Amino acid sequence: MKVWFDVLTPKQLLFFEPMIKRIKKNHTVLCTSRDYQQVTQLAKIRDLKLKIIGKHGGTKRHDKLNASLHRSKSLSLRIKQFSPDITVSFCSPEAARVSYGLGISHICFSDSPHATAVMRLVVPLVQKLLIPWIIPKKEFTKFGIDSKDIVSYRAIDAAIIAKRKISKNNKTRSKKNVRKIILVRVEEEYASYSTKRRPAIPIIKEILKNFSNEEIVVMGRYSSQVKHLEQVFGKKIRVLNKVVDSKKLLENTDVFIGSGGTMTAESALLGIPTISYNAVPNIIEAYLVKKKLVIRKTNPKQIANSIEKILRSSNLGIKKRSKKMMNSMEDPYLTLVKTMKSV
Repeated sequence: MKVWFDVLTPKQLLFFEPMIKRIKKNHTVLCTSRDYQQVTQLAKIRDLKLKIIGKHGGTKRHDKLNASLHRSKSLSLRIKQFSPDITVSFCSPEAARVSYGLGISHICFSDSPHATAVMRLVVPLVQKLLIPWIIPKKEFTKFGIDSKDIVSYRAIDAAIIAKRKISKNNKTRSKKNVRKIILVRVEEEYASYSTKRRPAIPIIKEILKNFSNEEIVVMGRYSSQVKHLEQVFGKKIRVLNKVVDSKKLLENTDVFIGSGGTMTAESALLGIPTISYNAVPNIIEAYLVKKKLVIRKTNPKQIANSIEKILRSSNLGIKKRSKKMMNSMEDPYLTLVKTMKSV
């Protein structure tokens, strides 16, 4: 069987990576992506070969539309040549359009019904949609798919990402280093569901005011964010200006403050004390808050207070709860294989 994976984001790359490696053992696989630094650099780190077709559209509606149209046209030529039996994506609009146009069965994963623009473009065109069990099917049927074509699996996508192996030459923190590491993930700005505001800036300022003796590390997503952070904070914080494997960072982190997306969930499932400032409210984040694996605080002063409590605690309860949850997760790869056979 020939299988086409379209991989658009770092989250998708890390989620699909183990599936791609397993499917390659028995099938012919083509992995495509777009010219997007966050993905292309991470692919090099993870040693995953991608065929780059098209580019990321940026923030403006017209640019997004043009990039998608041009990419769809280029993909149609490459995919017609490859002639796959099945397409697998994380709700890629271009993969959906090309697969539908060429009559290729399309299986999608999604844990993001809040990404309404993408859902409207993709969900009506797919044959099967695979989702985490904690998301009600009605969150997706409203976009135009029958509930019988939605398959639930008992796992949070970030659990698969959290289980990945990292290189053995990972430098762990020296025991002599008594400074705590506070890692902040800046919110998404380019996605269609983004609010375009910058809630992370006042949070970082409050952390800096209260924890200037600790090591404050900030992960930007785009070069524009990195530049802005460097202008605002200078040398007072460490701004990461290149793509890194998030698990390497998290394993040496004492507290993680995230926007509520995949890295927030990954951090929580690794047993790291995690605070969500909930920039994009979603069902996965709400579930982890309910299970007391994530603390939700949106006020900068409340976040600083939570950090102080975390740094004074052993946090053993979080570690036990995260381990129990990780052990309860099934492998969605098995659901994918079963679904591939059914279509």
